[in-house]
Amino acid sequence: MVLLTLILVLAATVLSIPLVERFMGRNTGWFAAAVLTALTVLVAAQAPQVLGSGEALTYSVPWMPQIGVEFHLRMDTLGWMFTLLVTGVGALIMAYSARYFPAGRRLGFYFLMTLFAFAMTGLVLADDVVLLFVFWELTTIASFYLIGLSGPTASRPAIRTFLVTAMGGLALLGAVVLLVVRTGTTQLSAILADQTWTQDTGFVSLVAVLVVVAVFTKSAQFPFHYWLPDAMAASTPVSAYLHAAAMVKAGIYLAMRFTPAFGDVLVWNAALIAFGLTTAVIGAVFALQQHDLKRLAAYSTVSQLGFLVAVIGVGTPEALVAAAAHTVAHALFKSALFMTVGLVDHEAGTRDLRDLGGLAKKMPVTAGIATLAALSMAGIPPLLGFVSKEYLFAGLLGTPGGPWVGVLAGAVAVGAAAFTFAYSFRFVHGAFFGEPRGERKADQEGTHEAPVTFWGPAALAALGGVLLGLAVPVLDPLVNGVAQDTTDTAADAHLLLWHGFNPELAMSALAIGFGALLVWRTASGESYAGRPLLPVDGPSVFERLHGATIRAGRRVGDLTRTDAIAFHLGAPIVLVLVLAAPVVYFGLDLPAPAGQTSRPLDWLLVGLMAVAVLGAVLTRSRLAALALIGVAGFTTALWLFFLGAFDVALTQLLVEVLTVVVAVLVLRRLPRTFHTVTRRRSALTAVIAIATGLVAGAAAFALTGRRELSPAAEYFLNNAPEDTGGDNVVNTILVDYRALDTLGELVVLGVAGLIIISVLGSTNLLPVNKGRKVTVPVANPAFESAPNTVLMRTVAKFLLPLLVVWSFYLLARGHNEPGGGFIGGLVGGSAFALTYLAASSDASARIRLAYPAIIGSGILVAIGSGLLGFFEGSFLLPLHAEIPLPGGDYYHFTTALIFDVGVYLAVVGVLLAALNELGLDNGGGAAVSAPPSPAASGGDRGGATAPAGTAGATAVEVDTTTSGGAR
Repeated sequence: MVLLTLILVLAATVLSIPLVERFMGRNTGWFAAAVLTALTVLVAAQAPQVLGSGEALTYSVPWMPQIGVEFHLRMDTLGWMFTLLVTGVGALIMAYSARYFPAGRRLGFYFLMTLFAFAMTGLVLADDVVLLFVFWELTTIASFYLIGLSGPTASRPAIRTFLVTAMGGLALLGAVVLLVVRTGTTQLSAILADQTWTQDTGFVSLVAVLVVVAVFTKSAQFPFHYWLPDAMAASTPVSAYLHAAAMVKAGIYLAMRFTPAFGDVLVWNAALIAFGLTTAVIGAVFALQQHDLKRLAAYSTVSQLGFLVAVIGVGTPEALVAAAAHTVAHALFKSALFMTVGLVDHEAGTRDLRDLGGLAKKMPVTAGIATLAALSMAGIPPLLGFVSKEYLFAGLLGTPGGPWVGVLAGAVAVGAAAFTFAYSFRFVHGAFFGEPRGERKADQEGTHEAPVTFWGPAALAALGGVLLGLAVPVLDPLVNGVAQDTTDTAADAHLLLWHGFNPELAMSALAIGFGALLVWRTASGESYAGRPLLPVDGPSVFERLHGATIRAGRRVGDLTRTDAIAFHLGAPIVLVLVLAAPVVYFGLDLPAPAGQTSRPLDWLLVGLMAVAVLGAVLTRSRLAALALIGVAGFTTALWLFFLGAFDVALTQLLVEVLTVVVAVLVLRRLPRTFHTVTRRRSALTAVIAIATGLVAGAAAFALTGRRELSPAAEYFLNNAPEDTGGDNVVNTILVDYRALDTLGELVVLGVAGLIIISVLGSTNLLPVNKGRKVTVPVANPAFESAPNTVLMRTVAKFLLPLLVVWSFYLLARGHNEPGGGFIGGLVGGSAFALTYLAASSDASARIRLAYPAIIGSGILVAIGSGLLGFFEGSFLLPLHAEIPLPGGDYYHFTTALIFDVGVYLAVVGVLLAALNELGLDNGGGAAVSAPPSPAASGGDRGGATAPAGTAGATAVEVDTTTSGGAR
């Protein structure tokens, strides 16, 4: 239950943050820090079991049992270490944030930061690859929004970061799919222990490459290294958390987690070692070039992550011991350094080393924190960074491939470590020692030390590196446990601050010596800073590739991009003919007809359908074509009624009614007649249409008219009442068996409604007479809407409540009798359509309901009913209950009814959107304005108002650009 407690408390914290922030403002950081501190204590308390006995904590509950996916959590030593870093460093960053920002609310900062902590915790504890992928992507999304919070200038960096890391997510998804298909399970620990898939060299190499891409993109390895410094557009607390303990560590965690499977795979070893060492070198070189303290810290993070990736690539127990030790050291010194950057920026007003210097006199505590953290990063004894660096050297010396390979890897690491010493010295000396310099040195007169509540979290992180360095043997159970988990080989490492003269000590001395020489030769790095080494940088390369991709996609789209409806219809029609050609050529072995396949009534309906279709093809009037197409639709509904498919028939009938109403509203915005086409085109389209119709008819006859009841149909008929408690098989399929599919269709329907609102609200798609001069006969009854709608208003007065009640009745009975949410929604929409048609003017026709909110609430209700299914173990799994009724009977209630309510609301909302947006001229008015005539005063029949001097006129010109008037 410890693992479940971790997840639930973090989830509850995320959900409560908006309310807490409303009252506490920036002090919400203290609340989040308290929660994360408590969780850190809870995680630390599991050390005796996880580290002592080596037993992993597990928790599992069904999530998607139909496909074998479980909400499976597992905390072994590796998971324990990363969880402790996420919560422990997270608590420090949250406390730091409470004083970093000015007073007031932080507009989502704490919500996203706690969401990130939740996602990272779920990621390192997930023992199901599907669950792992979900949390992996959640960290990407949270990171994108956290970077974007910093304002317009951060939008492009946020997008670049998102696209790069999302690409790695797609690679991870590919690896997940391959592993699940090959092993038949989604449980991560079972996959890693399965030996079948690791015996296929080609398969394991492919999966390894996919995981490598995911690792490289998330942990900023070359050539994806540029996104991390680019993400420095985010606020300093975001950088401290995401780039010290959380996001960049996700890639490190993934690499360590998959080491048992890929530890002896050549492509894995070569890629991680080669690219890791390359990243370590270029990150260190670029760090020394920076004037901005924050970018210096960012590039140093890139370099340190390169060390970690390279040593993980070695794959030996000794190498993984080094990786575990350096992961802890890096989280401590890097979070302290980033928080120090924020302290300097906050108090001195700048991060530019050219405008700093001598701050140790003004900010001695901050200078001490920065010095301790930088010494650990540079690998100076007796700090933890010194111990972890020596073990890194030892691990790299054991690189597989021969002694010279290890020597080469060690030499490259020493070079990168020398630059690490140089930029660490530049960080501390440039900001805190020497004399104030630059144009802003006068501004430093008012600089002072920050309050203890501000520098305290950074001090704790820096002191952690000192204390663990002095008492480094306490980490033995941790690093040995991590090595055991990641290599399946027992490790017996003993971390010591001093363990005699050995190659690692010599390499460390060389790195410090060369680093000191580099500092001396480059004037503490000043002569090297700002000098471009390459003609391009990462963001510019990304933008060029991004732009080229967009242009290429546009060119490909131009091949089929057109507004011609015929072209869009032609593609699927031709595809149907092409697919049908082989069947016609080779023949189709059809079974004998299953009983009577047609009746005399069928041919009567076929004839009616043919007349309607032929008339629609020949007429030039759009309105006549709509009416004839409606006849075809009603014929189809009659056919379904005669076949006994009452549900489908009623749906078809209602759809036809509402389609005619909505289509007439659309026709108001189109010319009355179709445009003239050539006979050649008419003949061509006729041939295509007839051929397609024959093919579709033959397919329908072959697939439905020549067979008995399908096995699927028999299953539903036999099992639906017992499985779902409902007798209406059609409805139970929609809301029970395939509820997820229906939910997807519901979302598409809702999006369609919002598109109607958006498109018609942003375009000037007005009726064809809008803005023109039209001739209106004076005192013509045809243009008087009020008298003409008396009959319809009278009918609607009585019919409207009946339609509403009927829609609710159909909704409630749908699980056992014909009906349901979709049919009920269509009937409810018909009631609103009747109200609209009976109105005498635009003003009275407007249905003043928040239809976008109705659409959204329908989707939320459907999703909410699905969440109730988790009480039985699966999303959208209906719950059932027997409610006692008077007389000893019971009403069978199911949450599928709540799902149907969501469908009902969404359908009604979309129909309201169509009626209001298509039927009314937003800001325009009606097409024709005909106010009462002066000659018809005293209550006589009105007409158009004649201009002055034309009292006896029989007709006037009316400018339809004016608002108001009759329909």
